[in-house]
Amino acid sequence: MSQTISRTEIEDFLYYEARLLDDRQFEEWLECYREDAEYWMPAWDVDDTLTQDPQQEISLIYYPTRAGLEDRVFRIRTERSSATSIPEPRTNHNITNVEILERRDGEVDIRFNWISYYFRYNHTDHYFGTTFLTLDTSGEKLRIAKKKIVLKNDYIHHVVDIYQV
Repeated sequence: MSQTISRTEIEDFLYYEARLLDDRQFEEWLECYREDAEYWMPAWDVDDTLTQDPQQEISLIYYPTRAGLEDRVFRIRTERSSATSIPEPRTNHNITNVEILERRDGEVDIRFNWISYYFRYNHTDHYFGTTFLTLDTSGEKLRIAKKKIVLKNDYIHHVVDIYQV
């Protein structure tokens, strides 16, 4: 890939990543991420602003590398924690307002809005927010180098997992 990656190619990649989550193809989903990819969903603090430092402030989800995501998928798949989803939930991710923020040599910063639906135990929840993503365009395939997910729901009824956002 190159720095001249098109918006359509970026959108196709985003739709592909979302589909892998919806289809619970977590192992393939992990391949969308570089080994050193940071995955972060900051929390809202008491002043209604986002936390800024995942090392020193609370986060809803934080993995400094893909290894954390790999561990999460392992726990979901092996029923070794409360992350196990039995019965398996159904999700649906919708992506909109994709913007290219900056292009650098081998990387592209983007932002997009999203809404996801989560069905389990005869109940549907929805989540919505904005994601900031740095895509590595230097290799043969696009890879996520950094992902920051801003969850905009004021209240959530249970722990939010990787397949819900």
